[in-house]
Amino acid sequence: MGRKTPAVETISYKVTMEGKNEGRVPGTNSMKDNSSTNWQLDVEKPPSKKVLPPERETWSMPLDFIMSCVGFAVGLGNVWRFPYLCYKNGGGVFLIPYLVIAILGGIPIFFLEIALGQFMKAGSIAVWNIAPLFQGIGFASVVIVFFCNTYYILILTWGVYYLVKSFSAVLPWSHCNNTWNSPDCVEIFRQEDCTNGTTNSTFGNLTCNELSDKVSPITEFWENKVLRLSSGLDDVGSINWELLLCLIGCWLLVYFCVWKGVKSTGKIVYFTATFPYVVLFILLVRGAMLPGATEGIIYYLKPDWSKLGSAQVWIDAGTQIFFSYAIGLGALTALGSYNRFNNDCYKDAFILAIINSGTSFFAGFVVFSILGFMANEQGVDISKVAESGPGLAFIAYPRAVSLMPVAPLWSALFFFMLLLLGLDSQFVGVEGLITAILDLLPARYYFRFQREIAVAICCAVMFLVDLSMLTEGGMYVFQLFDYYSASGMTLLWQTFWQCVVVAWVYGADRFMDDIARMIGYRPFPWMKWCWSFITPFVCMAIFLFNLINYKPLMYNNSYTYPWWGEAIGWGFALSSMLCVPVTFLYKFTRAKGSLKERWQHLTEPVWGAHHLEYMATDPDVKSLTTLTPVSDNRVIIFESVM
Repeated sequence: MGRKTPAVETISYKVTMEGKNEGRVPGTNSMKDNSSTNWQLDVEKPPSKKVLPPERETWSMPLDFIMSCVGFAVGLGNVWRFPYLCYKNGGGVFLIPYLVIAILGGIPIFFLEIALGQFMKAGSIAVWNIAPLFQGIGFASVVIVFFCNTYYILILTWGVYYLVKSFSAVLPWSHCNNTWNSPDCVEIFRQEDCTNGTTNSTFGNLTCNELSDKVSPITEFWENKVLRLSSGLDDVGSINWELLLCLIGCWLLVYFCVWKGVKSTGKIVYFTATFPYVVLFILLVRGAMLPGATEGIIYYLKPDWSKLGSAQVWIDAGTQIFFSYAIGLGALTALGSYNRFNNDCYKDAFILAIINSGTSFFAGFVVFSILGFMANEQGVDISKVAESGPGLAFIAYPRAVSLMPVAPLWSALFFFMLLLLGLDSQFVGVEGLITAILDLLPARYYFRFQREIAVAICCAVMFLVDLSMLTEGGMYVFQLFDYYSASGMTLLWQTFWQCVVVAWVYGADRFMDDIARMIGYRPFPWMKWCWSFITPFVCMAIFLFNLINYKPLMYNNSYTYPWWGEAIGWGFALSSMLCVPVTFLYKFTRAKGSLKERWQHLTEPVWGAHHLEYMATDPDVKSLTTLTPVSDNRVIIFESVM
């Protein structure tokens, strides 16, 4: 028969020509109309030299998806934020509002994002083809995850720096004999040594009041050596070249974890998501054997029932849920899009929620056993040493480690765990960003190594932004990103609109039917009720509470940001929050027809080819009539179904 053309090309041309011949099927009695056409297509059409885009990847195994979600959602916030909030807000009592908010808001939204990605087979932007008028939600999530990826890697950079410095016989932050130490540096002393107003230490005959004004070596290591902290945001200073090398190493590591897609990422997370649990268990065993550990754990869990009446406790619980569940960033949607269409994402959502919250609770025992030991060594109340955020990771915990025997070993182990906890969150966040961008590119523009080049460009852009945070004023820039760009208000805004669009624009019952098509059964109606009423109310209530009780950003309760610094911060926040209304107005004003016709047209879902494959046999086929043109390799799916 001559040259054999590729199957994909032959079938795609066959469908195209059938459309031109009014749907007649080759091989019928109309030889004049069809025989020559088939011969010309199957034999004489030369193969195209165009590089066809590969089919969308899927996870090699369902466990790959579970581990990737664990790696992304279980991060630094579980270790350094939840234990402190639990202690601060009534100990074990805090678990009540935490679990209530998780059931009312966290788990329903977690499930919604995963199911939406799996159903639409798209990243955070294209997934809103389910209601194109509200595609601004996707653009907002891309902006947020871009900001988050940009500043989050700085934490990994600091962790790598501490990890490198841990490989020394004596930890550099355990004494005051360094070039960066000031005359005010005083090594850790026992409070009971302070008798009759003096101390018996070797640092001179200082009164306790004078000692209260002194600075510990770990604080000076953090501020003078690592950050080289300047006087303010307007005092930029020079770049810390040691941190620059650590940052380059982190970005290279992230790039090579992400560049080949989920097939490789899904395997890497088996180590990065599980090994931190091994380290946490080792640190718990070590911490439990230290003096004062029991008192620390009692402080962590001791219930204070009066806290339940405080609105701030419930707000803290809600904010922690949205942070630790990684909701609103679009990365969960991207991970879900690589699932097979029939994956049981409903069961996965509950498994992941239990793992996430369980990790937070477990990490509290590790953290407070160490802090209890630290308080016991210094002879102070544990409230004096309890920290959260970077203060726990880079000041409180290193100080506690320096008091242990074989301090470098425990320091290296802790910062290696910190690196792994942050690393998988980072590269899954980058994966979510890349997926959203590549989904926007038309198939006809596909070229070889497209993904590798896109990942390189994105990493390079974020690296250039990171340089501003490596300067002497970089910590002030970092806090602007942390406080405004991916803050609780932006995530709550995102979550509110996700619920409203799915439940009220697309239809909660309709989406429940779609989920039933995927997993083979209908989820409990509680999910539908949460999406429709409870979760939007909870999100908006917490959003308004944060807005009303807004406080200007300060660093270390001492430095107040200038007005233009706050303006930059609000610019970060509004750059994502305004995506929803701006995109809505742009699409609505450019559409034609009456207001009702515009609404109906712009809220009509745009289906992909995979919906025909899995849903064409459904008796209700009206929802499949808005098929958009698809790329050549997807026409095969259309023909196989029909």
